[in-house]
Amino acid sequence: MAERASAALEPAAWDRAHDRLVEALRDLIRIPSVNPPDPAGAELAAARWLAAALTEAGLRPEVLEPVPGRGSVVARLRGDGTGGEPLLLLSHLDVVPAPPDRWTHDPFGADLAEGYVWGRGAVDMKDLVAMELEVVRLLAAEARASGRDPASDPIPGLRRDILFTSTADEEAGGLAGAAWIAANHPEHLRAAGAINESGGVSLDVAGTRLYPIQVAEKGYSVYRITIRGTWGHGSMPRDDNAAVLAAEAITRLAEPGPIRLTAAMRAFLEGAANAVTGGAARAFRALASGDERAFETALGSACSPVYVSAARALVRDTISPDIVYAGVKYNVIPGEAVIELDCRRLPGTSEADMRHQVIARLGPQLAAVSTVELLITADPVEAPVDDELYRVLADAITAADPDGTPLPVMAPYATDAKHLVALGVRAYGFSPLRQDPDETYLDRFHGVDERVSIEGLRWGLPVLYDAVRRFCG
Repeated sequence: MAERASAALEPAAWDRAHDRLVEALRDLIRIPSVNPPDPAGAELAAARWLAAALTEAGLRPEVLEPVPGRGSVVARLRGDGTGGEPLLLLSHLDVVPAPPDRWTHDPFGADLAEGYVWGRGAVDMKDLVAMELEVVRLLAAEARASGRDPASDPIPGLRRDILFTSTADEEAGGLAGAAWIAANHPEHLRAAGAINESGGVSLDVAGTRLYPIQVAEKGYSVYRITIRGTWGHGSMPRDDNAAVLAAEAITRLAEPGPIRLTAAMRAFLEGAANAVTGGAARAFRALASGDERAFETALGSACSPVYVSAARALVRDTISPDIVYAGVKYNVIPGEAVIELDCRRLPGTSEADMRHQVIARLGPQLAAVSTVELLITADPVEAPVDDELYRVLADAITAADPDGTPLPVMAPYATDAKHLVALGVRAYGFSPLRQDPDETYLDRFHGVDERVSIEGLRWGLPVLYDAVRRFCG
């Protein structure tokens, strides 16, 4: 295996880089860039903070503000032009709301405690924003050390350009962020490949460390179902009470659908089965079989409920009834009820297929009194495993952890990768962290007490640096 590029930096230099990374992450968490915006302009404030950090590093970033208060920031490092199209370092600056109830730390306080940085955005995804920023800072410093201007001159040893793009609005579909940039300034996204969120994080299974690298993500279709009943007096119950009909509809819609293994999930499950031993290997082989009964039996031995939920979601199209409302007064039978569905689609399932599933679940009688309205949709995304960038990411993991096993995986949620598809840019989720075996990373996404390991960041920063250097060198 080739020597790691990170080995060229002295340990003291990595200590300083890690300290900068942690402080950058804490500064970003303290900016409450909640989406939907509250307070207004916080996304723009985060973009301006990031632009100031990039300017201090010697670059010439640009803040894009297509909607007042919704800011994204872009910058470019230059290679010598002999290595092909750029590498895109993609991230987003917005976070979901964080009501402080039940948090043990202020969600926007960025506390350092118990070996973690705490706060909303710690894993989704200001940790990668800060990691990508620090890689850019290191490369810019190397240019300055050689007497070059990092804003205009090639970075020593780089053959490709590096695009740094951190966007607004990812948590609400990206229309004021990556989608707008793709449509209006595609030069900030068009690349040979992209490093994006959610991948390269250690998962301990039966004493073996697996590192899932995201190569695919599910699409989504959000529907509003309006169910028509008959208005009446609450003292005389009736079968066509719209609330009662909605309850029946929800029961039918919430039933799990059939299992279908995609290429990414089959590769993950089979690869995991080969990496572990004993009962864990048998469980992964059962999961990879695609047999419904064997799948559920194998899940019964899983150690964490969050991974059980993720596994179930990753092998089927899912329908989640998440908003329900009906009625105007306790003694008035409602003549109308509304259900809003979050439907997540596997690669190979179109929006038309998803709509057909929804209507089929309702059944003829309920469908006859229902209107199904599409609110928003985006297609699934897949990137090839047989690809130079994927191999570079996997090699960076094994160079840092020879006992670890990188594997391709699909994410159950959507990211800004969906806006890269039209530009022909393949994206891979890679925010490398080696974490404590008991830490359930997926539980932290959008959850209470979101946090990221300080030592995990210390391990992951040189891994990301190695990957960037190798792909662009």
